[in-house]
Amino acid sequence: MKFSRLFQPRNPLFWLMLAINALSLVLAFIAQTRALNSLGTVIVYGFALSNAVLGIGLAWRLAADPGKE
Repeated sequence: MKFSRLFQPRNPLFWLMLAINALSLVLAFIAQTRALNSLGTVIVYGFALSNAVLGIGLAWRLAADPGKE
Protein backbone atom coordinates (compact mmCIF):
# COMPACT_ATOMS: atom_id res chain seq x y z
CA MET A 1 0.00 0.00 0.00
CA LYS A 2 1.40 3.38 -1.00
CA PHE A 3 0.21 6.66 0.45
CA SER A 4 1.17 8.42 -2.79
CA ARG A 5 -1.85 6.69 -4.35
CA LEU A 6 -4.20 8.81 -2.23
CA PHE A 7 -3.89 11.73 -4.65
CA GLN A 8 -6.04 10.64 -7.59
CA PRO A 9 -7.92 13.71 -8.84
CA ARG A 10 -9.56 11.78 -11.69
CA ASN A 11 -11.01 9.19 -9.34
CA PRO A 12 -14.42 10.13 -7.88
CA LEU A 13 -13.54 8.31 -4.64
CA PHE A 14 -10.80 10.86 -4.05
CA TRP A 15 -13.26 13.78 -4.19
CA LEU A 16 -15.78 11.90 -2.06
CA MET A 17 -13.07 11.27 0.54
CA LEU A 18 -12.18 14.99 0.58
CA ALA A 19 -15.83 16.02 0.93
CA ILE A 20 -16.47 13.56 3.75
CA ASN A 21 -13.35 14.65 5.63
CA ALA A 22 -14.34 18.31 5.21
CA LEU A 23 -17.81 17.53 6.55
CA SER A 24 -16.24 15.78 9.55
CA LEU A 25 -14.16 18.89 10.19
CA VAL A 26 -17.27 21.11 10.06
CA LEU A 27 -19.18 18.80 12.40
CA ALA A 28 -16.29 18.74 14.87
CA PHE A 29 -16.16 22.55 14.73
CA ILE A 30 -19.90 22.78 15.44
CA ALA A 31 -19.58 20.35 18.34
CA GLN A 32 -16.75 22.41 19.85
CA THR A 33 -18.20 25.89 19.40
CA ARG A 34 -21.97 25.49 19.87
CA ALA A 35 -23.86 24.80 23.05
CA LEU A 36 -25.90 21.74 22.10
CA ASN A 37 -28.34 19.75 24.20
CA SER A 38 -27.68 16.06 24.80
CA LEU A 39 -29.56 14.86 21.73
CA GLY A 40 -27.83 17.40 19.49
CA THR A 41 -24.43 16.43 20.87
CA VAL A 42 -25.08 12.73 20.26
CA ILE A 43 -26.29 13.39 16.72
CA VAL A 44 -23.40 15.69 15.76
CA TYR A 45 -20.76 13.42 17.30
CA GLY A 46 -22.36 10.37 15.70
CA PHE A 47 -22.29 11.95 12.25
CA ALA A 48 -18.72 13.20 12.77
CA LEU A 49 -17.53 9.77 13.87
CA SER A 50 -19.29 7.95 11.03
CA ASN A 51 -17.92 10.44 8.50
CA ALA A 52 -14.41 9.98 9.86
CA VAL A 53 -14.69 6.19 9.63
CA LEU A 54 -16.08 6.42 6.10
CA GLY A 55 -13.28 8.82 5.08
CA ILE A 56 -10.65 6.45 6.47
CA GLY A 57 -12.26 3.58 4.58
CA LEU A 58 -12.18 5.53 1.33
CA ALA A 59 -8.55 6.52 1.92
CA TRP A 60 -7.72 2.87 2.53
CA ARG A 61 -9.39 1.87 -0.74
CA LEU A 62 -7.54 4.57 -2.67
CA ALA A 63 -4.17 3.69 -1.17
CA ALA A 64 -4.63 -0.04 -1.72
CA ASP A 65 -5.97 0.38 -5.26
CA PRO A 66 -3.36 -0.18 -7.97
CA GLY A 67 -4.19 3.24 -9.44
CA LYS A 68 -7.33 3.64 -11.51
CA GLU A 69 -6.49 7.00 -13.04
